[in-house]
Amino acid sequence: MAGSTTPLRRAPIPAPRDVVELLKPITWFPPIWAFVCGVVSSGVPVGERWPFLIAGIALTGPLVCGTSQAVNDWFDRHVDAINQPERPIPSGRIGGQWGLAIAVFGTLLSAAVAWATGPWVFAATLLGLALAWAYSAPPLRLKVNAIWGPGAVALSYEGLTWFTGAAVMAGALPSGQVLAVLLLYSLGAHGIMTLNDFKAVEGDRLTGVRSLPAILGIDRAARIACATMLLPQLAVLGLLLAWGMIATAGFVTLLVLGQLWAMRRMLGDPQARAPWYNATGVAMYVTGMLATAFGLGSAA
Repeated sequence: MAGSTTPLRRAPIPAPRDVVELLKPITWFPPIWAFVCGVVSSGVPVGERWPFLIAGIALTGPLVCGTSQAVNDWFDRHVDAINQPERPIPSGRIGGQWGLAIAVFGTLLSAAVAWATGPWVFAATLLGLALAWAYSAPPLRLKVNAIWGPGAVALSYEGLTWFTGAAVMAGALPSGQVLAVLLLYSLGAHGIMTLNDFKAVEGDRLTGVRSLPAILGIDRAARIACATMLLPQLAVLGLLLAWGMIATAGFVTLLVLGQLWAMRRMLGDPQARAPWYNATGVAMYVTGMLATAFGLGSAA
């Protein structure tokens, strides 16, 4: 752990490849997907909004999401020393306080870009950044709570990025229909975040992180995660039918039925099959998000 305690001035400047690894580009895909859902749901042609579109993609991916990864890895360096000691900070490849410096710089840069993009995007970005710090940093450290931790990530990754996409295109507050749907899909994403906690159960128990798998066991947590993913989608279906979007509701129904099949298979061995479910059931979940966005955009 010497790499985490050496003063910044004595630690070598991190290699670019290690900084990129810290920002975890693979994690940028979910928020960018939700951002695209927001863009589509707005119903606004891209037209002359290209500069705002590019700024929004940068915000939701490398800036806000990347910053959240740096914040999390800095404050989780002791947990990672148990679960994933090969990561840049616990391994010493990003030594001293460089991890914290990268997180602070990313926060400031994200806020600056959001300010230039518009007031609603700026507000959503500030909330996302606040949740990123509250999730990992004391005294709040929301991640130690089985409800608030996954909820903060789900809202940031799905709801706020969807909101950003819609606000970037409209240049205004998104419609009530868009807000209702993005909130429901954010709620369902809480279950996805719970499934992601399965890979760190041992480290969570040793360090006092009270994730659902750590306090309830993997089987019970998996059932709760499935219900959490399913119920908001049923509410979305109800709204689509109420709004007369019959074709969209039919397609989303097929995706929900596919998830039910995948859930049943996953529940046979949740710990072993959670990665498989992420490649099947979660893929159907996010496809339903995009299909719903197209329905909203077409009706706008």
